[in-house]
Amino acid sequence: MNAPILWYFADPMCSWCWGFSPVIETLREEYRDRMKIALVLGGLRHETASMTAAGRTEILHHWREVHARTGQPFRFDNALPEGFVYDTEPACRAVVTVGGLDPALIFPLFKAIQNAFYAGGHDVTQPGVLADLAAELGVDKDAFLPAFDSDAARAKTQAHFKQTRQAGVRGFPALILQQDTQLTPVSSGCQPLDTVRAAIEICIAA
Repeated sequence: MNAPILWYFADPMCSWCWGFSPVIETLREEYRDRMKIALVLGGLRHETASMTAAGRTEILHHWREVHARTGQPFRFDNALPEGFVYDTEPACRAVVTVGGLDPALIFPLFKAIQNAFYAGGHDVTQPGVLADLAAELGVDKDAFLPAFDSDAARAKTQAHFKQTRQAGVRGFPALILQQDTQLTPVSSGCQPLDTVRAAIEICIAA
């Protein structure tokens, strides 16, 4: 039997995924010798118009809920400023891009984008901001930016979104355990560490 794969379906601009960040980091550490943990970018939002005032109010309500439940840091002052277009494709594509340059940086960049967006208030839909975050992890900007802007990166990002849909994932974060060809849902939503760990152990033992 091949080693199990724990597929983590998430989006760097999903607030509940930010709330779940400490859990997935702990799981990656605890299970690194027992299974592969692989990130699939979800493609949460594909907006083309600026956010409305009502939309901003609704999203900030979710952010406050995530902050209250998980304690993860958020910057609420001047968050989601006027003119902001909530398109998560560029942030997802940045993670895909860095995976092609150095696979070891996939999760670190994902987390760096989350932190920059939620705790730092940065506009992570902008290529320059994403390139700076990658550079902080040691990625050459001159290598990152052309790769990020390539048709190949766009196609690979869409392939992630397609995998998410085919897996039946409708919300983030979500975990699915693959054992050979068998796929077993482990958790959906921002669940506590103990709950997720117990679900993984049940799947492994089955």
